[in-house]
Amino acid sequence: MNDMHTVRAFQEAEAYDGCSLIIAYSHCIAHGYDLKHGLDQQKAAVQSGHWPLMRYNPDLVKQGKNPLTLDSKAPSITLDKFENNETRFSMLTHSDPEAAKRLLAMAQDEVNARWRLYEHWAAMPGSGATQEKVQ
Repeated sequence: MNDMHTVRAFQEAEAYDGCSLIIAYSHCIAHGYDLKHGLDQQKAAVQSGHWPLMRYNPDLVKQGKNPLTLDSKAPSITLDKFENNETRFSMLTHSDPEAAKRLLAMAQDEVNARWRLYEHWAAMPGSGATQEKVQ
């Protein structure tokens, strides 16, 4: 979705004196869509808030900075615009539309709450940040 985010994440992980972890969203055939649309689906994952782009660099604490950087913008599309492209999500809509509607609403609420939390953490001043890992 964002080449610069990927490069920064790898550079920070490699520069950190300790264990580093990179968690990446990757499309796959099991998601149930034509993989030629993979980059578009990755973009939708980020735009929907399903997969926010962020980095956590404990070295920033030593500089008095917040170690959490939120690289993506607030969700700009609803979660269904991401999920409905994938068979693994849309099959419930076909088999049990009421359950699908209810679960999608719950998932959208979770995306919204998680975004607000990440945004709050990323806005914290560096002096108030700790070296605890964000979960």
